[in-house]
Amino acid sequence: MRNVIQYVLQEKKVIDRYADIIGPYEPDGITYDDVYQAFLEEKKIWKKDFGRMYAHNIISFHRDEKVTPEECMEIGRRFCDQFFSGYQSLIAVHQDREHLHIHIVTNTVSYIDGRKLHQSRADLEKQKVFTNQLCAELGLSVAEKGKHFDGTKIEEGEIRGWSKDKYHLLVNEAKKSFVADCAIAIVETLQDCTSREAFIAGMTQRGWNVTWTAKKKHITFTNGNGDKVRDTNISKTFSMNIDKENLIHEFERQNELRLAGSHPDRDREEDGFEQYYREVESAVEGIDHAESVRNDPETGAGDPAAFIRKLDDEEKAARAERDDRLAERRRQSAARESDAREAEQRTEEESIGSRSRGRSR
Repeated sequence: MRNVIQYVLQEKKVIDRYADIIGPYEPDGITYDDVYQAFLEEKKIWKKDFGRMYAHNIISFHRDEKVTPEECMEIGRRFCDQFFSGYQSLIAVHQDREHLHIHIVTNTVSYIDGRKLHQSRADLEKQKVFTNQLCAELGLSVAEKGKHFDGTKIEEGEIRGWSKDKYHLLVNEAKKSFVADCAIAIVETLQDCTSREAFIAGMTQRGWNVTWTAKKKHITFTNGNGDKVRDTNISKTFSMNIDKENLIHEFERQNELRLAGSHPDRDREEDGFEQYYREVESAVEGIDHAESVRNDPETGAGDPAAFIRKLDDEEKAARAERDDRLAERRRQSAARESDAREAEQRTEEESIGSRSRGRSR
C-alpha cells in the first residue's frame, strides 16, 4: 500500500500538485508517508490492518480530450462520493504523459463503521457507467465500442490496445517481423497476467527475455537470435501502451477482473484480496527494485512464496521503524512543551522578583 501511494504522489507525475484526500486526514500537506500513516491508523482503530489494504482505480482520458486538471479533480471527487463514501481516498491527477489520468487509492476499511470494502464485477460495471455519465455531463467524450476517439469506425484488423486477437497485429506484410512476433508474445502474455514477475516469466516461455530494471527507463525484449525490441518501438508501431506504468495498470486491472469473478464465500474472498495486495505491491516494487529482485538469491525470486514473505517482512520492519520515529517525535514534542513551560515559569518568577526588589527600595 505504501509503495502504491508513493508512486501515485510522485512529484514528476503530480506536476501541479492536483491531489486531495477524502475523509479523516490531519497533516497540512499531502505526502505519501502521511497518507500511508493516516490509512494505517484507521485500519488499526478497527483492528483490520490485514487482507486487501486498498483499492486502486484509474480514470484515463484520450490525449486529444479537452479536459483540465480541475475537471479531473471534480470527476475524482464525485467518483469517490458515489462509490467510496465513508472511506478515505487519495485522488491525484497525473500530468506527466500526453493524456491526463486520475489515480484514486482508497482505504478498504471504513472510517465510519469499520466495514471492509468489497467490489464485485457488477460494481465495476456501475463505475464505468457512472464515469461515462460524468464525462457526458461535463461535455467530454464518451467512449463508444467499435469507434475511435473522433467517432470514426474501427476497421476490422486495426490495432487496439490490449486486444486479445493477436493476429490483428499483422496489419500488412511489411510488419511481419520479429517486432510483430514480440508484440504477439506481449498480447498473449497479458491476457492472464497479474504481476511483473508473471509477465517476465510468460515472455520467457514465448522465447523473449525481458530487461526491466530501475536503472533503465525503457523495457527491452530480446529473442533467441539476439534481436532486440524496445517498448517504445512496440508502442509506436502497434499503438500499444506497454511502458512500465501502463503494464502495471494492466496487471491491476487483470487482478480486479479475476477477483471479481471468483471467491464464492467471504473467507476465500479475503484470501484473494490478500493475494491481490501482495501481487500489486510486488508489481510496483518491481519498478524500483527490479535489478535486486532478479540478481539477489535472498529475494527468493525463484520462489514466489519466499518473495512474498520477504516483502511482508520488509513492510513490517518499515512499519515498526515509522512507529518508532513517530513515538520519538511525540517524546521530543512533549519535552519541548515541558521546556517551554519551565522557561515561561522562570520568566514569570524573575519578573515577580524584580518587582519585589523595586518596591523594597
